[in-house]
Amino acid sequence: MEELIAVKIPKGLYDRIKEHIEDTGFESVDEYVTYVLREVLANLEEEEEEVFSEEEEEKVKERLRALGYLD
Repeated sequence: MEELIAVKIPKGLYDRIKEHIEDTGFESVDEYVTYVLREVLANLEEEEEEVFSEEEEEKVKERLRALGYLD
């Protein structure tokens, strides 16, 4: 099991999350927040890994040429 550390969030947000997770299978606000943060980070990491296809890269270059940024 990973070591845990406390993170502070506003009480109003905590209360909203607690109400939101009722009957969802999440046992606590901590569990839900951990799940959400992992999902957000996974999405951000996916976006960072995405690269342009050759076709997309060529379209970007064409646009930059049309705008005078590339020769």
